[in-house]
Amino acid sequence: MSKNENSNRAKYAAIRSYSIEYGYVAKKRSLIEDAKFEHNVLHAQPSIEKYDNDHEDDKDLIHKLMISLDNQIDGIKIIVDKLKNSGCFLDHIESRPTKKKRSSTYELYLEIKAKNKNFAYLVDKLKESSFLSNVLVLDDEIKFEENIWIPFNIWELDNCTHLNIKYEPDIDSRHPGFSDMEYRKRRQEIADIAFSFKHGDRIPVVKYTNDELKTWNLIYTELMELYPTHACKEHIEAIKNLEKHGLYGPNIIPQLEDVSNFLKKRSGFQLRPVAGLLSSRDFLASLAFRVFQCTQYIRHCSSPLHSPEPDCVHELLGHVPLLSNPKFAEFSQVIGLCSLGASDEDIIKLSTLYWFTIEFGLCQEGKQIRAYGAGLLSAFGELKHSLSGVPQLKNFEPFSASIQEYQDEDYQPLYFIASSFEDVKQKVKQFSKSIQRPYKLKYDPYTQSLKVIDKTFIITEIKKEINDGFDEILETIDNLSIL
Repeated sequence: MSKNENSNRAKYAAIRSYSIEYGYVAKKRSLIEDAKFEHNVLHAQPSIEKYDNDHEDDKDLIHKLMISLDNQIDGIKIIVDKLKNSGCFLDHIESRPTKKKRSSTYELYLEIKAKNKNFAYLVDKLKESSFLSNVLVLDDEIKFEENIWIPFNIWELDNCTHLNIKYEPDIDSRHPGFSDMEYRKRRQEIADIAFSFKHGDRIPVVKYTNDELKTWNLIYTELMELYPTHACKEHIEAIKNLEKHGLYGPNIIPQLEDVSNFLKKRSGFQLRPVAGLLSSRDFLASLAFRVFQCTQYIRHCSSPLHSPEPDCVHELLGHVPLLSNPKFAEFSQVIGLCSLGASDEDIIKLSTLYWFTIEFGLCQEGKQIRAYGAGLLSAFGELKHSLSGVPQLKNFEPFSASIQEYQDEDYQPLYFIASSFEDVKQKVKQFSKSIQRPYKLKYDPYTQSLKVIDKTFIITEIKKEINDGFDEILETIDNLSIL
C-alpha cells in the first residue's frame, strides 16, 4: 500500500468516527449499522477517499497481453518498435509454440508496465500490424474498482487494524462506563495493545482485575446452565474441549494467545486483538484469511447482562467455540471471501447475512431447534427469547435474509433456521455469485494470501493439474506392474 493510500484511509477513519456529532446512533453498534454508516458517509462526502489521489491514468500498471504470430523474429521486432513509440515498458516476456489449431506458429505472453492511456494506444497499434495474427488483452476484466482497497495477504491485515473505530465510553452518556474514569483509563490501556499489535507478534497477556473476573464469573455461570437445552451440540462440545484444556472456566478470563493457538490446531483460524468495532469491510476481510478480530476488554461491572458493544464475553463465549469447528470455520471464511471487492451496497447485504447467521442464527437438530449465533450464545436473555416460541422462525434463504429488517435495540422478532452448517455455506456460496466484483480471487492457505484469477492463472492451474494427474496415473501403473 502506498503512503498516499495509507494517508487517505487514516483521514477516512477520522472522519467516520463513531460519535453522535457524526450522526451515529450510539446505541446501535452492529456490523450492519457500521456498513450503512460507512456507505452513507462515502456517498454524502464523495471526496473523503480522494485526498491526494493520483488520477488512475497517471499510474503505471502491469498489463498482460497474449500475441499470436507466424514469424517470431519479425514479430518481436515489431512489438519492440511499438513499445518504444508508445511510452510502454516490457516487464516480462515468454515465447512458446502454439498448441492451438490456428494458422499462427508462435504465441508471446507479455507483461507490460504502462499508464492506461499509453497501453490502450499500444494495443491499437499492435492490432494494426499484419504480422500479428491475434492480440488478446488478458486483464480486461481485472480493473479494480476505485476506492475499494482489500488486503492481499494476512500481513496486510495490519492496515485494516489502523482503521479501527475506537469506541470511547465518553462518546455516549448512556454507556455504563461514561462516568467511571478508572474504566475509561482501563479501556485505553487494553486498546493500546491492539493498536500496537502486528501480525506475527505474540498477543500480550491482560491481567484482569477482581471486578472484571466477577463479571465474567456471573455471565459464565448463567450461560453454562442454559447451553445444554439451548446451544447447538457443536458449541457445547467446543466449550467442553476448551475447559478440558484449561483455557475456559468460571474463574478465568481466557487469554487470546492461548485461545488462538487452540484454534489454529483445529480449524486454522486465529485471533488478533482489536480495540473495538472495526468497519464492516475490514472485519469481514479478516475472516477471508481465517482471522477473527477479538476484543480483550470486558463490559462495565455495573451492567454485566448487557453491553452496547462487542466485548470479550461476546467473542470468547459466543464466537470462539464454534470457530474451532472446521465446518463452521469454513462457512465463516466464505462470507469473508465474498466481501472482498464488493460494493458498499453488497457489504450491507453481507453484513445482514452475517447478522442472521453467525450472530443470531438458529439450527435444526433432529426435532429440536438450537442456537449457533454468537449474539445468542453470549446473552442469556435473548438466548431464552429465541427459543421461547414468541419470535417468528423462517428457514434460512440468503436472498431474503440479506434484505431482512433487523432489530438491534431489543430482542429479534425473527430468526432464520439452518438445516446444517454445510447447507448455510453452500447457500451463501450461491448467493456470492450475485455479487458483482471487478475480479475473482482464490485463497492460498499455504501462503495465506490471495491470487487474482485471470486467464493466465487458469491456464497455469489447468496445466499443473494435468501434469500432476499424469504423474499419479504413471505411479499407479508402476505399482500395479510390481504386483
